[in-house]
Amino acid sequence: MSDSSSLKSSSRTPVYFLGIGGPNFIEDKNHPAYVKLSEVGREITTRVKPKAVVVFSAHWQGSPNRIMINVAEKTNIIYDFYGFPPHYYEYEYPNKGSPEVAGKIIEKLAGAGIEVQKVKRGLDHGVWVGFLAAFDPKENPLNVPIVQVSLYDNEDLDQHYRIGQVLESLRDEGILIVGAGMAVHNLHDYRASRTTGQTMPYAFSFDEALKEAATAEPEDRQGKMLALMKRSDGRAAHPTLDHILPIYIAAGAAGSDIGERLWTLPERSLSWAQYRFGQV
Repeated sequence: MSDSSSLKSSSRTPVYFLGIGGPNFIEDKNHPAYVKLSEVGREITTRVKPKAVVVFSAHWQGSPNRIMINVAEKTNIIYDFYGFPPHYYEYEYPNKGSPEVAGKIIEKLAGAGIEVQKVKRGLDHGVWVGFLAAFDPKENPLNVPIVQVSLYDNEDLDQHYRIGQVLESLRDEGILIVGAGMAVHNLHDYRASRTTGQTMPYAFSFDEALKEAATAEPEDRQGKMLALMKRSDGRAAHPTLDHILPIYIAAGAAGSDIGERLWTLPERSLSWAQYRFGQV
């Protein structure tokens, strides 16, 4: 590898997949996942030091054939949940968008033949709940623009992997790509296991299968990732695919970089695994 290509490779941002919980996660600061998210957030602010963050959340799906991009510069947060105590709807997460970064994303996606739509919206709780842990506004502020991009409203794994591949080059501009979801996510079983606290077998087995796929050699990674949902435990781990799709985008954006599982915790019918693709 030449000196110039080595410099380019070493200066590009890594890619992250973060396990982010529901609204109750905001106040569960002693939960191991909250602590680990805080550690990853500090790694990002002190070592990665991105110029901007592009984030894909499990809680924003566009249309079956179209990706939506938030082009707003002034953004708020969306309280897209119900049934919580009133003070949950008073939380704030200060953030700003970037029409310039949104324009770069639109250019790359449109250039690859992907249909896009500009919208103006706030950050949904699939982003800001976890970012409150990772980037505490007082203790560890992010202080860079955040541009949220939707998933497709479909279950096409390859199509989501392709989004990541198309956006990979943003990493060479100091832009951080983050997928926010859950490695295992079955809310029906989570509610059913409240009394027993039992961790379901698929939470362990699918978690390990995801690790094997996501940390595979780059030339093998896509094939192994696409095979995941054909497993017998796939639909138990993910009755719907919204929470696993963000890691397909992250893996696609990884390019020739190796994936690493930074930490995991199967809990009842969830897994809080966190991944990084590429070096800090």
